[in-house]
Amino acid sequence: MPGFEIFGDEERKEVGDVLDTGVLFRYGFDQARKGHWKARMFEAELSERVGVKYSHLCSSGTAALNIALASCGVGAGDEVIVPPFTFIATIEAVLSAGAVPVFSEIDETLCLDPEAIEKVITPRTKAVLPVHMCGAMARIDEIRDFCDKKGLILIEDACQAIGATLGGKALGTFGQMGCFSFDPVKTITCGEGGAVITDDKELYTAADNFADHGHDHIGNDRGLEGHPILGTNFRISELNAAVGLAQLRKLDYILEKQRANKKAIKDALSQPDLKSAKISFRKIPDEKGDSATFLSFLMPDESRARKVAMNFGKAGVDSCFFWYDNNWHYMRNWNHLKKLKSSAMLPVKLLDYCPDYANVNLPQSDGIMGRTISMLIKLSWREEDLTQRIEKMIDVLKIN
Repeated sequence: MPGFEIFGDEERKEVGDVLDTGVLFRYGFDQARKGHWKARMFEAELSERVGVKYSHLCSSGTAALNIALASCGVGAGDEVIVPPFTFIATIEAVLSAGAVPVFSEIDETLCLDPEAIEKVITPRTKAVLPVHMCGAMARIDEIRDFCDKKGLILIEDACQAIGATLGGKALGTFGQMGCFSFDPVKTITCGEGGAVITDDKELYTAADNFADHGHDHIGNDRGLEGHPILGTNFRISELNAAVGLAQLRKLDYILEKQRANKKAIKDALSQPDLKSAKISFRKIPDEKGDSATFLSFLMPDESRARKVAMNFGKAGVDSCFFWYDNNWHYMRNWNHLKKLKSSAMLPVKLLDYCPDYANVNLPQSDGIMGRTISMLIKLSWREEDLTQRIEKMIDVLKIN
């Protein structure tokens, strides 16, 4: 990853189709567009790829989360269980819905721990929003079973995990709705884009309406369409959809390349002569279903993890992340959330049960993230690049 590493004639062709028509809007202008419906085609091919009945393409992964929450009826005052390790957009979407993010522990999958969720449930809990981080899966089958038992809505944030599966079933298809992101650094990219997926026709219809100011998209005259609900504008353009369509058709190649590169590094770090480094790897419930966008491994303690991450950088081993100090992906440094700083009053602040985010205590998650290093797996590495990277990593780990 990311998909921009392999832009080529395929993307140029799809974008050229759109520019030749002059129709950049995803709806209407039927005659002028000369049969080119890039967003519709992307949705059809995505549905087939992940094995669902319905997909709706939108402007971003953040938009997808907002659409899914609204479509599932999550709104003012509802509590939504979320992990502390995610991109901040997951939390922002819950807040934008007027709902309340409630944090629960992760386990060594780097995703929500299904055994910890029950500890944070209250009578106000409406949904669980697990995030399949860094290309691999949560224990999503267990989380689904728990939600079914408790009567909770399950929405999957699979924004970082397109192409990943558990037991052959695509991530994003275990709950009522799933969300994907196709932003500039995702496995496949539209530049900016996202999607929601579902097997539920009513949820799809709600999503289709909500993402376009409530338009029901019935008939072929946009001006005469009905408005069954209020919505907003989360539309994607045909230009972005065109890029993503070409990228989606490259997904098998991308996954194959990522898996091969990741395996080479993981095998090298698993050699007996590195036993003293005491590396353990992220737990992945289904190794075959890993999309392999990252290789994540844990050091024995935080001090050693910090030292190794720093020395990787000094050795020229780039694209390695010590998430514990990251500004955007781990709650520890989300000072704006802890203070609920916003340009305007947030609905959550009006609630008498508004959490004190500055004092959320997640010792299990801190213990895991303080020891975790993740390496981005690139598509553009040549064989010699991969060999040199492995040699440098081994040198650092042997010294440290």
